Amino acid sequence: MSEPDRTPPPTPSPRTFVPARSAGARRLARAVQRVTSTALGPYQSAVVRIGFSLTWLLFLLFEYPHRRELYGPDGPWDWDMAQQLIGNNHAFTALMWSQSTVWFEIVYGLAVVSAALLMVGWRTRTMSVLFMIGVLSLQNRSIFMGDGGDNVIHLMAIYLVLTRCGQVWSLDARRDAGRADRVGPVLWVALGACLAAVTFTGEIDGGWLLIFWGLLAVHALWWAAGRYAPGQPRILLDVVTNVVHNAGLVVIMAEVCLVYATAGWYKIQGSRWQDGTALYYPLHLDYFSPWPGLSGLLASSGVIVMLLTYGTVVVQVAFPFTLFNRRVKNVLLAVMIAEHAAIAVLLGLPFFSLAMIAADAVFLPTGFLRRVGHRAARVRPRRGDVEAAPVERGPREEQVRTLVE
Repeated sequence: MSEPDRTPPPTPSPRTFVPARSAGARRLARAVQRVTSTALGPYQSAVVRIGFSLTWLLFLLFEYPHRRELYGPDGPWDWDMAQQLIGNNHAFTALMWSQSTVWFEIVYGLAVVSAALLMVGWRTRTMSVLFMIGVLSLQNRSIFMGDGGDNVIHLMAIYLVLTRCGQVWSLDARRDAGRADRVGPVLWVALGACLAAVTFTGEIDGGWLLIFWGLLAVHALWWAAGRYAPGQPRILLDVVTNVVHNAGLVVIMAEVCLVYATAGWYKIQGSRWQDGTALYYPLHLDYFSPWPGLSGLLASSGVIVMLLTYGTVVVQVAFPFTLFNRRVKNVLLAVMIAEHAAIAVLLGLPFFSLAMIAADAVFLPTGFLRRVGHRAARVRPRRGDVEAAPVERGPREEQVRTLVE
């Protein structure tokens, strides 16, 4: 008879205790990694870039015959008044460096060229800075010539400098990454020489001087890291750039929400908006009636005027609260875009409407923008991969999850 087996049974291994907060910590770590490793919303930032540069370009070309009356030496806001105002508010404008008509034409031409090149995405880092200079120079020279659309362009021109808006739908995205870039350094050296000249002559001082020299230093550091230290230093700069881009995109979204929220709540306080007759009056003004027959037909129906008046207020007030509900947000977004298109036609405000539609585009779904890009690519000849999209990390990596998607 064999001896019984005296080996003790195996002791069950204790279950590993996982703190409840570890899941939250992992989610936080993934969110931080996502924000630092990826420039989110590449399609949204690209369509905002195209929309605002196109709007500004069309406006400059449309007003070209009247450019001197609007912003130049022939305007009602003369040189002395502009100098006094800018001396108080310290706004930046290159037009105050000289009273020469030739200098005005140079600045106006720079604004046109930079808007066109930013729209097609040629050297977007450089053109975004020149685009901002053109917008600020013209608008700050005669601040009383603008409207709400000009204010939106003014702000977005500053925010676009912070974004990587040339990742897709740009000539930069189509350029061979392995080829040495010789044009970019030449452009920045030329801009640095111009900045040194205006600094030496005292045309720029204070905060704007620090901003422009800071931008030049950052781009010089970026180029030097890519050329001589492509390892960890370049990776660190890429992380910082992604964070700045994502922060800039959030600021653009917040700005759009703030515009609609303030507009909606101010409308609520107006008696004409409360009784549903606010839209009746601009439809009877000759200045806002490019199509008098159409405006009269619309204004003749009290029910339609009331519905449009109340609907405008409801959509503007409700939109910021719908950002975390994708379906409702997309419906209201389509309604607002249609509303701005109607304003362009009925009230004769095309540039205001284009500026607001370009701002709304930051919330367009990534899938919709992808489909638009693919369909646009089919109607023209292309060489290689037309989209030149960033490295694929899955759809959730390429959009701001709850606000943009």
